[in-house]
Amino acid sequence: MAKNRGSGLRLPAEWEPHAATWLGWPYNAETWPGCLDEAEQEFGVLVRLLVESEPIGLLVQDAEHERHVRKKLGPLGSDARIALHTASTDDSWLRDTGPTFVLDGRGELVALDWTFNAWGGKYPPWDRDNALAGIVARLAGAKTLKPGLVVEGGALDVDGEGTLLATEPTLIDPARNPGLSRADLEERLSELLGLGHVVWLPGGIDGDDTDGHIDDVARFVGPGRVVCARETNPHDANHEVLEACLSRLREARDARGRPLEVIEIPMPPPIEAEGERLPASHVNFYISNSQVLVPVFGVPTDWTALERLTPLFPERRVIGVPCRVLVRGLGGVHCLTQQQPTSRGEPPSDAKTRSFRLP
Repeated sequence: MAKNRGSGLRLPAEWEPHAATWLGWPYNAETWPGCLDEAEQEFGVLVRLLVESEPIGLLVQDAEHERHVRKKLGPLGSDARIALHTASTDDSWLRDTGPTFVLDGRGELVALDWTFNAWGGKYPPWDRDNALAGIVARLAGAKTLKPGLVVEGGALDVDGEGTLLATEPTLIDPARNPGLSRADLEERLSELLGLGHVVWLPGGIDGDDTDGHIDDVARFVGPGRVVCARETNPHDANHEVLEACLSRLREARDARGRPLEVIEIPMPPPIEAEGERLPASHVNFYISNSQVLVPVFGVPTDWTALERLTPLFPERRVIGVPCRVLVRGLGGVHCLTQQQPTSRGEPPSDAKTRSFRLP
């Protein structure tokens, strides 16, 4: 691929210090049909865990919804570590609809305001979600850059040292970026994210309506180190594509020429709703300042996933977050979160310092 031409922009790795995490409280009954209340309960667990690690910017729909959310949060509803903001949205998947925060050459915060078209035009209308990145950028006090590319945050995973993991169908897609070749995308992403190399994987997991986001498949957990979901049952719909992903990762090198160490994380057994496979994956975890929040589903692979991830993060607590209902909305912990990295002159956030301040 084309080397980074020196724009100075860099997407930090998720394990680098955060100033805050952005979330949007679930509200859309079409996303969680017949189970919105249960989804809110699981989301509340995520908020209660995450706030112990870092401040939260939490989006609500309007004044009535804010009152509802504060009631759901109980004592945390008035906690200074959680800043509630009104921003009308189409849905709650902040990983894809919020900005991707990068740092410029001076370490200042820049928000990439990608174009959002509901994963290739699948779920109209999406105009409010397409406007959301700019709103969050203003709330965060970040400079905004509109690249003019259709990109979702769940399609990107980086090591902070110039390497991107991505799946081909979620970026090289005529419904997202018509007329752009792989080389075109690599060049543009190189400039915007500070890349020197892209590792392309062939696809994603069954049931993922994003066409296969990387954050359900494989994730960097450190420089030169990747975890990848694996399905050992040869009759399962995920077996072939995940074996192909593993094979590519084992042959790949990162931007610094290092071969990748690949750690396997088991796929949970099939989880369905109304006869349809759901995109349940333990790899859809979120790395906060002091935790790794891992989707669990009340299945035996929960413990295996937590056990394999724990030694990879010796300075963080690896914690399971119930997602059996949240995944019925076709997403998980990582899909719901968006990190705001610490910028120049800003100390790494500690939720207990209550240092998060928004304009």
